Amino acid sequence: MDQPDPRNASGLILSVTEPMRSFLALASDDRRLSGELRDIASDLRPRKTVPYKLLRAIWTGSDPSTRPELLGLFSGSEFVFTSPKPREKSEELKLRLLKLREVAERKEYAELVKDITPRKQVEEPFSSYKDQLGFGLHVGLTMFTGYLIGYASFRALFNRNPALSAAGGILGLVLAMLVETLLFIIKTSKDDQIQSSKSPSSLSSSSSFTPTIKKNQ
Repeated sequence: MDQPDPRNASGLILSVTEPMRSFLALASDDRRLSGELRDIASDLRPRKTVPYKLLRAIWTGSDPSTRPELLGLFSGSEFVFTSPKPREKSEELKLRLLKLREVAERKEYAELVKDITPRKQVEEPFSSYKDQLGFGLHVGLTMFTGYLIGYASFRALFNRNPALSAAGGILGLVLAMLVETLLFIIKTSKDDQIQSSKSPSSLSSSSSFTPTIKKNQ
């Protein structure tokens, strides 16, 4: 029969009392026990805790006439509970926690300065009825002007031919619409570049100011 390993502390752990220590001292010299159990008893004697399985194995193999009662041996002893080893966090989890912490710090900073920093109002094209009406009148006037220029040009070139004059007016109208569309695209792209150039500076200033607030706190 294989004897328990004295280095294996699995299972119940008991605090060593003086009756236990006296029993282990006797068991280390008990010839009824195997040499391995005597070595286990000698090894457990100076310890403050002892595994229940090992103590029970030594008690079972010892001389019944000299060994103490099992209940009396355990009298005054207490269970010893060991804390489990904390689980190590993976690198991926650490990165996620770091990102969540940064997001929480940004929200906290924005909450702190929301009454100090004025909100930036982003002006969008045609955000009001007046802008829409003005742009529509401008496009209509430009197209009408293009039509008149094309009509007059073709009428002078083709001896006042009504069909060709009308075709020239339509061509002028289309060209005017294309020019107006191109100008609108250029204006919109410039506005987007201006807004994007302003946003990094504001972000850098807020990120550089955040550590200062933490240090002061």
